[in-house]
Amino acid sequence: MTEKSTINKRDFLRKSILTGAGAVGATALATPYVKAQAPIKWRLQTYAGPALAEHVCKVGVDAFNKAAHGEMEIEMYTADQLVPQGELFRAVQSGTIDAAQSDDDSAAAPVDVKVFGAYFPLASRYSLDVPALWHWHGLKEVWEEAYAEIPGVTWLSTGAWDPCNFGTTKPIKSVADLKGLRVYTFPTGGQFLSKFGVVPVSLPYEDVEPAIQTGELDGVCWCGITEMHTVGWADVLKYFLTNPLSGAWAGSYFVNTEKWKAVPEHLQQLFMMSIDTSHYYRQHWYWAGEAKYRNEGKLELTSIPESDWKQVEDEASKFWDEVAGQSPRSAKVVEIIKKYNQSMIKAGPPYRYA
Repeated sequence: MTEKSTINKRDFLRKSILTGAGAVGATALATPYVKAQAPIKWRLQTYAGPALAEHVCKVGVDAFNKAAHGEMEIEMYTADQLVPQGELFRAVQSGTIDAAQSDDDSAAAPVDVKVFGAYFPLASRYSLDVPALWHWHGLKEVWEEAYAEIPGVTWLSTGAWDPCNFGTTKPIKSVADLKGLRVYTFPTGGQFLSKFGVVPVSLPYEDVEPAIQTGELDGVCWCGITEMHTVGWADVLKYFLTNPLSGAWAGSYFVNTEKWKAVPEHLQQLFMMSIDTSHYYRQHWYWAGEAKYRNEGKLELTSIPESDWKQVEDEASKFWDEVAGQSPRSAKVVEIIKKYNQSMIKAGPPYRYA
C-alpha cells in the first residue's frame, strides 16, 4: 500500500462530516415549506343580509384571509344564517360562533351601554362623530369597562355606518305623519319613535321586503338611502325622509374570549387591522352613496320643516336624560355625548351648522 492510498482516521471523519452536511443541506433546500399546524378556522356572523354584507363586512374578512397566508381563515355568515339576530351575542358567548359584527342593541348584548349601539336618537350628525367619540372622547374605555364584566365575550372595536332615515310607502311631511306608521327599526330607536305614534315591528331581516309589499310594514327606519338601494328596499318603497333619526350607526366587532386568547398575537393584530379596513371602507362607501342616491335614486325625497322637527330634537334630549338615569355608566356616556355635541356646535362649520 502506497502512502497516497493510505486514509488516516482524521481525513475520513472530516470528509464524512462535510459530505453528510452537504446532503442534509440539499435535502432541506429541496423540501417544500410545510405548516406545522392546521389553520385556525373561525365562523363570523354579521347583522347584514347578503347584498349589504359585501360592503359592510366581507371587505375586511377577505383582507384578513388573504394576509393571514393560510394560518387562519374566517368564514363569514350573513344575517340570521347561523343564529337569529337577537341571539347573536349569546351565540358568541357560548362559542356557537367565534365572532360577530353587529350593534350591541339588536344583538341583545347584556350590558347597560347597549342602548347606545346602533342609532341612539340624534346623538351624532356625521359618520366621523362615531370614531371621534370612541377614540378621542372616552367611549372606547367605557366599552372596555362594560364588556369586561361580561364573561365569555370580548368587545374589540366600534365603527360608523350610515345615517338612519325613514324609507316609507307613504309621504312624511310633518311629525304628525309619523303617527300609526308600522316600521322596521332597532329596539332603542323604536322605543324613542313610539313617542310620536310610530309602531315598531320586529321581523327577520329577509322578511322585511315582502312585508313592505304586502302592507304589513309601512316602511323602515333602519338605514340611510344607500342601504335602501343596495338591499332592494328602494324597489318597494316610494319615499325617503331627509330628516335623520341619527347621523351614523355605531356597530361593533365581538369575539368569543377563549377563542380570541387562542389566536397568536400577530394574527390578533392582523384581525384588528382588517377591522379598521372595514371601518374605513364603510366611511367612504356610505358617504358617497348617500349623496348619489339622493340625486339619482328611485325614492322621492320629503322633509319635515325645522320648526316642526324641533319637537323631535327636544324629545331626544329628554330621552337621553331618561337613559342616563338607568345606571352611572349610562349617565357617563350621555354626559360625554352632550359635551361632544356642545363642542361641535362651538367649533362651528363644518362640524355643526347653526
